[in-house]
Amino acid sequence: MVPCLARSFDASTSLTGGKKVQDMLKVGVIGYGYWGPNIVRNFHGLPNCQVVAVCDKSPKALQHVLASYPGITCTPDASDIITSKDIDAVAIVTPVSTHYELARQCVENGKHVFVEKPFTATVAQAETLIELADKKKRTLMVDHTFLFTGAVQKMKELIEQKVLGTLHYYDSVRVNLGLFQHDINVIWDLAPHDLSIMDYLIEAPPEAVVATGASHVNCLEDVAYITIYFPNNTIAHMHVNWLSPVKVRTTLIGGEQKMVVWNDLEVDEKIKIYDKGVSVTNQQGVYDLLVSYRSGDMWAPKVEQTEALKVEAQYFVDCILNDRTPFNDGAAGLRVVKILEAADQSLKGRGRAISL
Repeated sequence: MVPCLARSFDASTSLTGGKKVQDMLKVGVIGYGYWGPNIVRNFHGLPNCQVVAVCDKSPKALQHVLASYPGITCTPDASDIITSKDIDAVAIVTPVSTHYELARQCVENGKHVFVEKPFTATVAQAETLIELADKKKRTLMVDHTFLFTGAVQKMKELIEQKVLGTLHYYDSVRVNLGLFQHDINVIWDLAPHDLSIMDYLIEAPPEAVVATGASHVNCLEDVAYITIYFPNNTIAHMHVNWLSPVKVRTTLIGGEQKMVVWNDLEVDEKIKIYDKGVSVTNQQGVYDLLVSYRSGDMWAPKVEQTEALKVEAQYFVDCILNDRTPFNDGAAGLRVVKILEAADQSLKGRGRAISL
C-alpha cells in the first residue's frame, strides 16, 4: 500500500494497473451507543458506501437503528457481522477493552477495520493487530476524528510552511464535567484526541512522558496532567479533567516566529495566529541578557467547516477502494497507545519520568 492523502481521491482508478478495484464498500458497525449513531450516519451518507448491518447488545439501541434505517440488518451477535461474506469492512465502536479481540477476528475474516480511539488497551495488542493486518493485506484505521477538522489541517499547513518557525511547545486543555467512564481513566478517555493531534503536527518522536493525576469519584483518575518531552527542547503539556465546571477545548502552539491559539468551542474564528515572540541578545555577563518582545498583528484564517467525521469516513472508504494506506493507520494508533501506557506507568510512580 502507498500513503493516501486526504482530499486527493479519484474513484475511477487505483494504483494497481489503473483499474477500478471496487465501486461500493459494504460496511458493518459493531456498537451503537454514544458514538455509534454518528458512525452509522456518516458512513450511510456516503455515495460509495453501504451500511448493511449494525450490532449492539441492547434491544433498545437496535430499535433506534431500525427506526432510522429500515433497510439495515440488526443483530445482537457481533459474529454475524464478523463472518458475513457480504461485508467488506467493519467499524468497531465499543469499549477499548473489546477492541483487540473484535478487530483481530475481523481481520482474520478478511475485513478492513475502522476502530474507535484509543486503538487498543495495550501496546502489545496494537503491535499484534498491525502485524496481522499487514499479513492479511487489510486496512487498519483508527478514528482520530480531530485530524480531519479544518482547524487541525490549517495548523498542519502552517507548520509545514514554516510559518510558526521552530516549535517550542504544544499546550492543550480538554476539560468538562463528565462523562465518567467505568473502565478507563480520564487520560485514556480524553487524551487520545490531543495525543493524536500532537503526533500529527510534531514529526519528531517523543522521548519521555511524565503524568500526574488523582481520583476523587471512583478508583480511576478523573483529573490528570501529562508532559511529553521531544528532542530540541520541544515540550508538550496536556490537562484533561472530568471535574471541571466549564467545558474548555483550547490548544496553544508556540513557535519561534509566530504562535497559534485554537479554541474548538469558537463558532467562527476557531484559529487565531499571533505575530508575537521574543528575541534575546546575550551581552558579556549573565545579568546583561537583553530580552526584546515582538507584538505584531493577529489574524484568523478561514478554516474548512465540513463535519470531520464525514471527511474521515470518506477517506477510509477511498483508501480501501484505491488500495492506499491512511495516515491515521494502525501505526499512528500504536504511537498514541505507547504514550497512554507510559502515562499510566508514570501515574503509578507519582510522576516518575518514563522513557520512550
